[in-house]
Amino acid sequence: MLSELITNWSIYDKKIGAVLTLVFVIVINLAMGLLPHVDNFAHIGGFLSGFLLGFVFLIRPQSAWVKQQYALSSSPNSPLSIKKPKFKKYQCCLWVLSLLLLIVGFTLGLVTLLRGVNVNDHCSWCKYLSCLPTSRWHCNDTRIKKPASCTVEETGSELNMTCLTNGISKPFYLPDPTYDRITELCKQICQ
Repeated sequence: MLSELITNWSIYDKKIGAVLTLVFVIVINLAMGLLPHVDNFAHIGGFLSGFLLGFVFLIRPQSAWVKQQYALSSSPNSPLSIKKPKFKKYQCCLWVLSLLLLIVGFTLGLVTLLRGVNVNDHCSWCKYLSCLPTSRWHCNDTRIKKPASCTVEETGSELNMTCLTNGISKPFYLPDPTYDRITELCKQICQ
């Protein structure tokens, strides 16, 4: 909606009201993402993608071009004075720039995802985009348990565990594996 407002700014009557409404909605969405257990990266990614896609898909022809096309269809023998361009130059520039940013952004995101890169390891302050610690809550979720840097492949009752820090791999026979037992075995092979 924001990109559509920027692209077609000249056709809006109540510009300030439209901007304030959109800013209010954006602030509420980003503020909700600061709560624990809400992924603000999804909100930010959705906002940026939607913003750029709006420039790509919501480009609107100039009203002068539309009137000219209507005048030509109603009286085809009328002389053309000056042919109006369909889009303004800034609309075309925003379209090209947005399309390029979308392609680069989606490509980088996909490569990062497929390589298993945790961007938080390279950005010390990024964790605050998803959760802002306050006196009422903490951002470290102790309910979400992750094995201590091991990969686990399960085949029937056999677990093949590989420590990611030292590369040691060992098979274990566990008929009923529990999280605590897997964590304990992971710590053993990683030491």
